[in-house]
Amino acid sequence: MKNKSAYEGLQSNIRKLKTPKIESWKNQYPDKEYTIVLDIPEFTCICPKTGLPDFATIKIEYAPRIYCVELKSFKMYTIFYRNIGIFHEHLTNKMLEDFVNACKPRWAKITSEFNPRGGIKTTVTREYKNEDY
Repeated sequence: MKNKSAYEGLQSNIRKLKTPKIESWKNQYPDKEYTIVLDIPEFTCICPKTGLPDFATIKIEYAPRIYCVELKSFKMYTIFYRNIGIFHEHLTNKMLEDFVNACKPRWAKITSEFNPRGGIKTTVTREYKNEDY
């Protein structure tokens, strides 16, 4: 019989997490391909196991199509996570999904670089490519 992990069930509802809406605005250069880079050097969330804060630098690179992400709403979105217990891997996936849903870019890449915890530094990267592009 397999022993139950102490982490089992901690993140079972993460995909249903109700986050603040990321707003967007209409790009006046949808015919041009260019890259926007968003750096969040002071990102924080909570370790779901210990309840201690996790600190990270989040970098999002994307090529807009019709819409660009509105920065104030995106800042409010990132601040939401300050009190959320979430694994690094889940944060990266959830954030990219919400970002892509907000602006439907040509492509996007997120890199979450977490400060060392227990002597281990974690970096999680995920990319999105629009199939129509």
